[in-house]
Amino acid sequence: MHLNSEEKVQIFEKYGKGKTDTGSPEAQIALFSVRIAHLTPASEVKPQSIIQQNALLRMLVGKRRRLLDYLMRKDINRYRAIIAQKELGIRK
Repeated sequence: MHLNSEEKVQIFEKYGKGKTDTGSPEAQIALFSVRIAHLTPASEVKPQSIIQQNALLRMLVGKRRRLLDYLMRKDINRYRAIIAQKELGIRK
């Protein structure tokens, strides 16, 4: 999947603290969620590359989970705010 820079800036503006905020956990979680949502239907369509797709999905979900755990330890209110965002597709 390839996100162009305009799409990334929109994600960072919406979930981060600004256009250039690429390091906040919220922005990274949102970026991982968009990538996961894009890869999930692709892994069901192409059976020849299903092992590689599933490995990539597991890796992305694991990274997102670690960021969510970090955010839960550091600031529970920010964690609850990102979980409440239904368009990210994160459920607890």
